[in-house]
Amino acid sequence: MNLPRADVGAHADRIWELALDLHGDPETAFDEHRAAERLCAELASFEVDRGVAGLPTAFTARHGDGRGPTAALLLEYDALPGLGHACGHNLIAAAGLGAALAVRDALPDPDGTLLVVGSPAEEGGGGKIVELAHGVFDGVDAALMFHPGAHDWAWAPLTAQVEITVTIHGRAAHPTGNPTDGVDALAALIQLFNTVAAIRPRLPAGSHVQGIISDGGVATNIVPERAEGRFGLRAITTAALDDLATQLAATARAVATATGTSAAITRSREPYEHFRNNTVLADRFAAHIANAGITLTEPAPGVFLGSSDIGNVSNTTPAIHPFVAIVDPELSDHTAEFAAAAASERGRTAMLAAAEALAATAVDVLTDPTFRDRAWTEFRR
Repeated sequence: MNLPRADVGAHADRIWELALDLHGDPETAFDEHRAAERLCAELASFEVDRGVAGLPTAFTARHGDGRGPTAALLLEYDALPGLGHACGHNLIAAAGLGAALAVRDALPDPDGTLLVVGSPAEEGGGGKIVELAHGVFDGVDAALMFHPGAHDWAWAPLTAQVEITVTIHGRAAHPTGNPTDGVDALAALIQLFNTVAAIRPRLPAGSHVQGIISDGGVATNIVPERAEGRFGLRAITTAALDDLATQLAATARAVATATGTSAAITRSREPYEHFRNNTVLADRFAAHIANAGITLTEPAPGVFLGSSDIGNVSNTTPAIHPFVAIVDPELSDHTAEFAAAAASERGRTAMLAAAEALAATAVDVLTDPTFRDRAWTEFRR
């Protein structure tokens, strides 16, 4: 089949300029107002909807008649507090934008819809989870994005993740005046941390619990009546994460019983689910990006690269999340070195190659029903 060719080249300078603009003006989760404004201005030829899913910095942009197949390009643009674009989201946004413009050029009147999804707060808050709940991804046949990284990997070994707050309630007292009347909430919380430390070595590969004390009392001469700990949990699958969260809650309640306190367990937000790769889509993206001289491989066994709200999308519709290296393997994202690379010539090269491959994959989704069917068949299986 002769498919239209999506060419990012005509937009290369403009999208790189935008990537640098975002890099030089970082905004954190749910506060990406200027980034959203810039991106929507570049998508003015699309049907743009601002503030989707009740999120002021979220948006969608549509090209097509709204019928037939739908390919979605996902844009992230939030930065890290203190580190700026140390996860390279400026490159994700620019690549998705470049791909969208190239698909529009290649398919001026598509038999289907290209959907550009501006998703805030990947680093904390999970904008895509909110958008899912509001139906933004309903009817999408393929959710497409890339991520800059330290490896050239065809897919992302992303684990499920959730943050749980444990609040211990005791009874205040003066530690010398009436010490027997006190019930030390902080001591109970410290006992919970010690118990978790004893459990941690037995957790399966890919699972961990890491916590901090976020409230330990108000004064040294008052037995703390309240103490709070925040725990970050990860596991290879969403089901394993649920099991780990249940184990932590049971441990907290057991410690509370043993210390005469009470424990309240809450989740600060919806969990990030594990990422579910669609190999039909991922293999096609890999074939396209190989034209730029980039060879994507399978991830290294036993290596897990954090968590993302793309996981929730990937459990709803076929999705890809390949990594394209902008630093050498001994380095990592969430570092000052990675932030610098996100504005480097190597970052530009990776971004343009990924944009071209994303555009070509989106064209395949919109024009090749057999390809779409194979992606859905794998997803349902």
